[in-house]
Amino acid sequence: MAQIWKVNQMSYRVLTATFATALLFSSAALAEPTTFKVLGQPAGSGLIAQNKEKPFFEAMGESTGLDVTAQYIPVDVAGVPDSDGLRVLKSGLFDIVSIRGPQVSRDEPSILGLDLVGLNTSYEAGRKHMDAFVSTVDARLQKQFNSKLLGVWPAGPQVVFCKPEISGLDDLKGLKVRVGDQSAANFVSGLGATGVPMPFGEVQQSLTRGVVDCAITGPASANSAGWPEATTTVLPIALQLAVNGYAINLDKWETLSAEDQEKLQASITTLTDDIWAYSEELFIDAMNCNTGQEPCKLGKPYNLKAAPVTDADIATVAAAVGKVSLPVWAEQCNAVFPECEKIWRETIGVQLGL
Repeated sequence: MAQIWKVNQMSYRVLTATFATALLFSSAALAEPTTFKVLGQPAGSGLIAQNKEKPFFEAMGESTGLDVTAQYIPVDVAGVPDSDGLRVLKSGLFDIVSIRGPQVSRDEPSILGLDLVGLNTSYEAGRKHMDAFVSTVDARLQKQFNSKLLGVWPAGPQVVFCKPEISGLDDLKGLKVRVGDQSAANFVSGLGATGVPMPFGEVQQSLTRGVVDCAITGPASANSAGWPEATTTVLPIALQLAVNGYAINLDKWETLSAEDQEKLQASITTLTDDIWAYSEELFIDAMNCNTGQEPCKLGKPYNLKAAPVTDADIATVAAAVGKVSLPVWAEQCNAVFPECEKIWRETIGVQLGL
């Protein structure tokens, strides 16, 4: 009888262990994918968000090769000011944020060092300068905002749209100009204009009502937002590239295995590389569309006057880095990050002889 009990006891233990193992594997099989809460670019900000960013995150599992899903929502739909991108990332309210560089630079001025007025007058220059300084910005975000910078990309060359007709930068004197960041505000102030910070979504109506006379953005974003309906002239001189990027909350990042971190980083790098190329394509097409030229394949056709880009205006923008953008920015950045200017000069400045 005792022997029978021992056998039954052993069978029970085996059965229990088998059941537990089966339950473990069953639970793993039924486990839901990790969900990422993603705060995206504004819904009306243009084709980069519509055709590149949104599809990537809405199919995040396929895009990354990870067992993940994403809840993607544009920043304006979420009701979050785009200037608060780093704050909501630090709070953990969102896991990944599509950072609008000019807007969040009030909280982390080192970001502006990637794209000072006059620094990135071409895509080639922009890529070289951003690659040199981006690791410094990443280190700052990790320290100050518990966030890791996964990659940066340009919205596109920032040009000037005006309701009154202008023929060059000198004509901005006395006008109110919507700007995206402090570097642009300092630049237009030096021209005798008044820089007016304003959320992107408010600009079109502000131009229509005369709240501002001119506004700075990329041609593709202006086209998508209907700015040509409220303006007469575009001055197509590149002041900045409007750097944006993707950052992830460090707590969320650290829940991923090293292998999954590598996969996510690689997929974001592929996305940002794609956006760099697409941004350049959009710029050419949007300039054609805004000024009634062909080919115009991606935007809505308008008939803005394109003011000529003079040698004098090119020289003014080029000189802005050393004379206006760098001195003012360095003072602001050094105030919160004493090594800021020193590192910038050792990475980007050395390329410019500054």
